[in-house]
Amino acid sequence: MGYYKYMREAWKKPNVELQRKRYLKWRAEQRFTRLEGPTRIDSARSLGYRAKGGYIIVRTRMTKGGRKRPAPRAARKPTSYGRFVTPGKSLQSLLENRVSRKYPNLEVLNSYWVGDDGKNVWYEAILVDPYHPQIVADSRINWICSNKHKKRVYRGLTSSGKRGRGLHKKGYGVEKSRPSLAANKNRGN
Repeated sequence: MGYYKYMREAWKKPNVELQRKRYLKWRAEQRFTRLEGPTRIDSARSLGYRAKGGYIIVRTRMTKGGRKRPAPRAARKPTSYGRFVTPGKSLQSLLENRVSRKYPNLEVLNSYWVGDDGKNVWYEAILVDPYHPQIVADSRINWICSNKHKKRVYRGLTSSGKRGRGLHKKGYGVEKSRPSLAANKNRGN
């Protein structure tokens, strides 16, 4: 087995003491922390990261659980008020959106899980600067420089966004997911 395969196996059952120490440090950090390099180099490289200029890694955290329904501006309180609602997107997709809002001049390439405790979940997002000279010159990644990939994270074009849209599966059971649920609903109407 190669180095990255050993790392992938090690992350399937992480060292509990090491993770506890990390969580103590990560809880004290800001919600968005820019890093020198990825914590999981195997996941980062498989999702498109390269150790060169124009690539940025940001660790971000989010509180687990659903969100409370917002209070209505009405004369009386409805019976549904106060119940918890779960978002239609995964926490990973929501975190990618937040990272993109925090760094508006960069594009989110992908993200991967690095840990969670009872309250928080942490992901590391891979960001790409589409105007960096090394990115423009690299034929493997310069597709992200075109205008049609601007704000791609909001349109569900990252890996977690595609998973949420049902695009990681094909064939039986997911006939209505392409090109989108709305397009399939309007087909024939």
